[in-house]
This record gives sequence, structure tokens and C-alpha cells, in this order.
Amino acid sequence: MRPSPNPAAEPEPAPEARGLFAQLRATRDAAIAMVRAHVDLAKAEMREIGGEIGRAVGLAFAAVGCLTLLLLLLFVGGILFLGEWIFGSIGWGLFLGCEALLVIALSMVLAAVRAGGAKRAAITAGVTGLVLAVVLGCSLLNLLWTAVGAALLPGIEAGVRPLATGTLVVAVVGFVIGLIVGLKYATFGKAKGGGAGAGGGLLAGAMFGAFSAIAFGPRAGIGLALAIMLLLFAATWGALARTRIDPEELKKRFIPRATIDTTKETIEWAKRQNPLGPRS
Repeated sequence: MRPSPNPAAEPEPAPEARGLFAQLRATRDAAIAMVRAHVDLAKAEMREIGGEIGRAVGLAFAAVGCLTLLLLLLFVGGILFLGEWIFGSIGWGLFLGCEALLVIALSMVLAAVRAGGAKRAAITAGVTGLVLAVVLGCSLLNLLWTAVGAALLPGIEAGVRPLATGTLVVAVVGFVIGLIVGLKYATFGKAKGGGAGAGGGLLAGAMFGAFSAIAFGPRAGIGLALAIMLLLFAATWGALARTRIDPEELKKRFIPRATIDTTKETIEWAKRQNPLGPRS
């Protein structure tokens, strides 16, 4: 049997109540623990948010890079496609595209420095390109040498007659021009004689005559005319960039001369108003 409780036993004493300072310390410790818990939670959330931000920024940069490559691919591919479609070869697209970008860059440089004469040079190059497009696209020089060759060289086979005629005629013209120029410079003591000029004119005339006798056809002729036109643009605008740019004028544009002069005048006026300043 379980023993019965002793009714005479004394009850356990109640725990001693905490003092005021102990309660304050306990409250402070609880508050600090709560603040630390909130800080730890905030840190954990900020790390998670920072990871999401980094992921989003990385993916955004990747998307921008893909779009940039897409635009570059469309640009380069478009130039090559136009070269193949219009002129029959992607080489034309690559060559003309490089020339066009060079011309655009030079035009921006000239516009930035405000060099004069750019419009006149552009009109000259444009008109030259149009004339060459008609001449080369319609093979007018080949037709000319064909007609002249029929009269001058009737015994030569018709297929090579334009080439032979153009080479011969232009070589003779180049020889005469080179001889005249060489003798002129020899007169002023700038050359030993007209032989060098005559030889150079003969060689250059023969090469140009052979080139002019080619029947390019509409596609290649217009492509070549456009290439020459863009080359003239680049050459004339490049020459303008070298000769028309004045460093002193550029310096004046980028220096606040009016502000500097006004400031100097104000300083001089202030000196004159100072009664303790030097009297002149």
C-alpha cells in the first residue's frame, strides 16, 4: 500500500521574487535577443534579395549582349545580303560596306570640327560616281574601243580587238603626256629628262586602257562606280580633315573665352573698388 501523505509536513517555500534591477536586466537581455533575431532575419533576407538582384542583373546583361550581337549580325548580314542581291557577290557588300563606314566616320569628324568644303567635295564625288555608273554600267568604253578597233585594227580577232585597241590607244596617249610632263620638270631641274615620264605614262596608259576595255555589265559596273565614288569621298574628306582643321580655331571653340574675360574684368573692377589696394 502507498503511504498516506503526512498532513503535518511543512509546504515548500515560495521562490524569492526578483529585484527591480534583475527585472531590468532580464528585460534588456530579452530586447537585445529580439533585436538580434530581427537583424539576423534581415541579413538573411538581404542576402537572398542580393542574390536575386545579382541574378536579374546578370541575366539582363546577357540579354543586352544577345540583342547587341543580333543587331551586329543583322547589320553585317544585311550588308553582305545586299552585296549578293544587288551586285551578285558578298565581296561587293563587304568592300562597299567598309568604304561606306569609313566615309560616314570621316563625315562625322568633319562635322564635329566644322571643316569647310565638305559639301563641295561630296557633290564632286557624287557626280563623278553617277557618271562612272553610266559609263561602266553600260560598258560605253568597251563599245567605244570596239568601234575604234574595227577601223584601226580590222585584222585582229573581234573578241580581243577592244582590249588591244584600248591598250594601244591609251598607252600612246599616256606616253605623250608623260613625255611632256617629264620634259617640263626637266626644264626646271626637277628631273633628268623626259624618259622617265614617257615610260611611266606608257605603262599607266596601257594599264588604264586595258582596264577600260573590260565589259563589266550593269551589276559589276555600277558596283565599281559606287566603290570609286566612296573612295573619292574618303580621299577628299580625308584631305579636308588634314588641311582644313585649324588647331587654334578648335581650341577657341572649347575654351570659355567670354567667361574668362568677364572674370578678369570683374577682378580688376573689384581691385579698383578696394580702398586699401594699390593706387595707380
